[in-house]
Amino acid sequence: MLVTSNNTMKIYIPTFLHKYRFYVITASGLLVWITFFDGSNLISQFRLWQKYTEIENQKEYYVEALKKVKHEEKEVMGNTDAMEKFAREKYLMKKTGETVFVIVDKENKTIEKEE
Repeated sequence: MLVTSNNTMKIYIPTFLHKYRFYVITASGLLVWITFFDGSNLISQFRLWQKYTEIENQKEYYVEALKKVKHEEKEVMGNTDAMEKFAREKYLMKKTGETVFVIVDKENKTIEKEE
């Protein structure tokens, strides 16, 4: 800033900004428009990126759950006794006139009877 003899301040503008004023103002306006007002502005892009990473993390969980279910399916479908046991434990199915009790431990896992 420069102070003149009549105590008014002049703001020093570099010659580059003065010479290319149109381009600087246009580029600044475009940057503000892209950052805040555009339909796919930077703020919404950042939020979408966060949501994408969250969904990717959920994808890993569901892939592991799917592997576990397929493994259980292979075990159960080959054996009728295992299929009956699975239906009784998971879906609480029972024969007519029969009562089914499922005993679980502190981690909510079924307690297997060792034979």
